[in-house]
Amino acid sequence: MKIAIINYGYGNLHSVNQAFQKANNDFDLGAKIQVTNVPSVIEVADKIVLPGVGSFFDCLSAVKSIDGIYESIQEQVINKQKKFMGICVGMQLLAETGYENGKNIGFQWINGSVEKIPATPGYQIPHMGWNNIHHKNCELFKDIEDGSDFYFVHSYEFKTNDENIVAKTNYASEITAAIKKDNIFGTQFHPEKSHKNGQQLIKNFISW
Repeated sequence: MKIAIINYGYGNLHSVNQAFQKANNDFDLGAKIQVTNVPSVIEVADKIVLPGVGSFFDCLSAVKSIDGIYESIQEQVINKQKKFMGICVGMQLLAETGYENGKNIGFQWINGSVEKIPATPGYQIPHMGWNNIHHKNCELFKDIEDGSDFYFVHSYEFKTNDENIVAKTNYASEITAAIKKDNIFGTQFHPEKSHKNGQQLIKNFISW
């Protein structure tokens, strides 16, 4: 099995790659994991991972600035139905629209929009640190106890239909922590920074 982690200049690429390599080795999964921005490599991958750190606008612009990357991801995930995982802004880009640095059209894979977390007394923005999540019964959360902690860093949240949400966290209000639609999966939290729980989730994605 080949897994492509997309390098478009925004994302904890070293941390994400290290976390995937560790899960792959520790669980003896036998995957070949490669960080790449080459469309031909993406096209032969069995699964695709899109990390993201920064603003919706900057990440979206960066993905679309590299010749063939967006088109290749779109072809493999939407048309060929390959398994996909977006992390943090890599998940947010799947929305119809994002409102960070103006209104921007996202990938439009998942209904909904990415909006600023409302300011609430006693709650800092960005939402940063460890928060427990409550998840639905889903293969990607296999062997992860409901209420487990994951690491978040974000100021914007993905607002989408409940049918797309497989995990939530409570901050000042409920925030989407993970989404899933068919072959598409995304997390607002950073599994690569979430220690044992993150490793289990990555293992589940590689095995999915």
